[in-house]
Amino acid sequence: MLSRLSAAIEDRNRRMLRARDTMDRAFARPLDVPALARVAHVSPAHFSRQFRATFGETPHRYLQRRRVERAMELLRETDRTVTDVCFEVGSNSLGTFSRTFRAVVGESPSDYRARFSGGGAALRVPACFAMAWTRPAG
Repeated sequence: MLSRLSAAIEDRNRRMLRARDTMDRAFARPLDVPALARVAHVSPAHFSRQFRATFGETPHRYLQRRRVERAMELLRETDRTVTDVCFEVGSNSLGTFSRTFRAVVGESPSDYRARFSGGGAALRVPACFAMAWTRPAG
């Protein structure tokens, strides 16, 4: 009985990981719960509940956070405009992107970029350390 339960949990986790990997890989594409549920081979309602139970956040919130993390990297490492970054990470609206960025990071995309401009020490920090240091909480 216990091994059957363990196998069911392992199968559920594998399905959720498959969907999360899809979000990590294709975060800039339009992704919705029904499409991700198909990847996980479950119903959309079941997918949303199981994703949250497995990872502690909704699929929508996870996808937002992944997009913001990528935007943070682009704002630090490139000279692309905030608008270009917004569309590159899969957002369709600059206003929504800026609001989401501020909610996750605590400052606007422009203010975030300003902290890393001007050739200061932050630009000489390896990207992996900068990502770890600036990763949004939650």
